[in-house]
Amino acid sequence: MSTHEDPYCLRSRLSWRLLSLQAALLLALVAVVVGALCASGFVLAERDEDRVIDVVQRALARDTGGGLTLRPTAELQQLRNETPDLWFLVRDRQGRSLSEGTVPAEFAAIGNGLDQISQARLGWQMFEDDPRKPAARLKRVDTDAGNVQVITATQGRLTGAKALFMTSLAFLGIALPGLLLMGTATFIATPMIVRRAFRGLDAAADEARRIDIHQRGARLPVERIPLEVMPLVTAINDALARLDQGYARHKRFVADAAHELRTPIAILHTRLESLGPGPDKTRLLEDAARLATLAEQLLDIQRLDRCGHPFMRVDLVAVAQIVAADLAPLAIAAGYELALDAPATPIETIGDAPALERALTNLVQNAIQHGPRRGTIGIRVGRPASIEVTDEGAGIPADQREQIFEPFYRLTPLDRGAGLGLNMVREIVQLHRGHVSAANGPEGGACFRMTLPPIRES
Repeated sequence: MSTHEDPYCLRSRLSWRLLSLQAALLLALVAVVVGALCASGFVLAERDEDRVIDVVQRALARDTGGGLTLRPTAELQQLRNETPDLWFLVRDRQGRSLSEGTVPAEFAAIGNGLDQISQARLGWQMFEDDPRKPAARLKRVDTDAGNVQVITATQGRLTGAKALFMTSLAFLGIALPGLLLMGTATFIATPMIVRRAFRGLDAAADEARRIDIHQRGARLPVERIPLEVMPLVTAINDALARLDQGYARHKRFVADAAHELRTPIAILHTRLESLGPGPDKTRLLEDAARLATLAEQLLDIQRLDRCGHPFMRVDLVAVAQIVAADLAPLAIAAGYELALDAPATPIETIGDAPALERALTNLVQNAIQHGPRRGTIGIRVGRPASIEVTDEGAGIPADQREQIFEPFYRLTPLDRGAGLGLNMVREIVQLHRGHVSAANGPEGGACFRMTLPPIRES
């Protein structure tokens, strides 16, 4: 079982994929930069300048005399083991102090001079002292012994949890704003770029919507088409060229066949005329006349299509009068009366008079052939530019009034004819930019109406 994916929005998919790529590149860049700094020694990734202060803060307490003391905690013991050069100085607000290790004289002499400072980093004067001396960290913290000041220059080992926390803060503070900025730019710029890049494709789609069977030689424009889409447009144009060639071969065949049929149909009609009178002769003459009309209609369609509508002013009243005069003997011989209802003034359209005469002839012959062999067949010319043919037969079911104009469609399987007559009528009317329809007649039976564009006088 074959499956297919639903259509997707290129702008949305491209924006999200670009954002994902930018995020991956940004993370990779941050990793490379941090790794390079660590390798060069600029980043002391494994040292934590607040580690000593944190351990002392949790271990500090008061002895029975109110002095400062350190509880023997496990982390304090670990700090002493892993930091041989450990030193720190603790002072409370009452002037009591506690120290461990060798406290540099410069920091031991500070005393209460920095009691109002909550935290600071105390460095050395550049170029006048040993640059290898580490800067001291001063911080006032709350402990079980109260609020105290801790000074130390010893850096402890950075724990994994704190390293993860600091890395996350660095990412949120540096990488995330950059990613948000790039993402915003991506979602704004990508639709604009895609829309501009596919502007030529929109023009090609508009041109494709206007292509129909009567517009041969049409091709999709290739101007401003992206190279990625060019193979598709080229393939469509090649397919249109092949369709034009096949359509042209088909038209030539139909025109040649219709032309070749004219001579045998004329011979058949002549031989039928020599037969004795009777209903069979009447039926055969009707069929021969219908064949001749169909052949001429095929030639009309080819001629009008090939010449690009060489239309002139046509008086529909005169067309109806010619058809009525030509078919009156055939209708009377078949048992009908032929009535013409047309105004005395012309009703004009732009078209080809012979083709319209044969389309109307086909409708009248259709009424003769499929009618009850009695009653009246009416031809009525109306304004602004229409011709109706009515009969008194059984009519046409409403659900088949569109299908009867399709080629080879017949109301009943045993119906006479090949089912091409009404299709030929529709083709001729459409070449005149008109419309043909079927409905019920005012007094029963069928009513076929050809509606053509009227001449608009300026």
